[in-house]
Amino acid sequence: MSTYRSPWMNEELEALRTTARRFFETEVAPHYDRWVEQGKIDREVWRKAGELGLLCIGIPEEYGGHGGTFAHEVVVMEEQARVADTALPYVPGSAGGPYMLMKNGTPEQTRKWMPKLVSGEHFIAVCVTEPGGGSDVANVRTTARRDGNEYVINGSKTFVTMGSQADLAIVCARTGGPGKDGLSMFMVEVRDCPGFHLGRRLKKVGQHAIDTHEVFLEDLRVPVENLLGGVEGKAFGGAMSGFDRERLVIALTSIATAERAIELTVDYAKERKMFGQTLWGFQNTRIKLAECMTEAKIGRVFIDTLIMKVLNGEPVDSADSAMAKWWCSEKQNRIIDECLQFFGGYGYMMEYPIARLFVDARVQKIYGGANEALKGIIAKAY
Repeated sequence: MSTYRSPWMNEELEALRTTARRFFETEVAPHYDRWVEQGKIDREVWRKAGELGLLCIGIPEEYGGHGGTFAHEVVVMEEQARVADTALPYVPGSAGGPYMLMKNGTPEQTRKWMPKLVSGEHFIAVCVTEPGGGSDVANVRTTARRDGNEYVINGSKTFVTMGSQADLAIVCARTGGPGKDGLSMFMVEVRDCPGFHLGRRLKKVGQHAIDTHEVFLEDLRVPVENLLGGVEGKAFGGAMSGFDRERLVIALTSIATAERAIELTVDYAKERKMFGQTLWGFQNTRIKLAECMTEAKIGRVFIDTLIMKVLNGEPVDSADSAMAKWWCSEKQNRIIDECLQFFGGYGYMMEYPIARLFVDARVQKIYGGANEALKGIIAKAY
């Protein structure tokens, strides 16, 4: 396989990789089938991740995090991809929701809620998408009305990851007029919170071990101090900065899983015997996999340039994150489909990791902003 080494890698990150690899191999991968059956992970494994310092690594120490960099989070996500796991909600629960809290909350708010996210004691959900809304965040219809020292929130959300296990939820609601300037974000302490109601657990094509729910907000009351940032009308910019980061993460995981699919397929092709030779012995096998390797390498180099920008403190603009997300997720799906074909009938069996990679990949082209919508963002930049 390729000896390419990302320019941001160093000895500290290699040590973290060793810890993360051991965690995913021993604490996560063996339980995957059981978690699929129950539709969610065990809370104990999330706390174990917290004990090992794997959660919220990129959150600054002043907010209760580990003071690492985006590269530390990347290493953990790559190791999760290596075991073909989508059960552990690392991306939404560690690299997503906590980051949104830090970017949108006041320092006091962040210090209040972040520590238990870092330790793994709490899960966090993000409630933005609405039925019929999809990628159109500016048209959120959920309302938040000021009533004395509280806000009263009414509306509905869908595709809420970790909805049934969340202790905290960031809710996007309309406090002003139409359009993006009328949106605000609120932190909801979910446990024993009247007005926060779970709807259906949604049955997905893939990612069966992560619970995804509808949520109904009915006269849900939160204290005024739970308005993130303390100012109304600031949610859209905060959500967009969160989405830019989410899209970069989706691009990264797309390439990491595509690379893993190629590794699995090369190993299989070199062992599988048919018609008197190995599958690898056929020229067509090598040609097809060479194409996959090339596309994955291009994606890896592109992602590494964006990771380096983040590490250097440079902004990754919306167009770049949109380009990365749509291109890498498209290539992920194509590459995994090509690889699965080499496994023949076994590739269609869920006991094989390549099958899990296949069904779990499809949503990458949808969430974080559908790829078609992202091309509109890219076009506006030129």
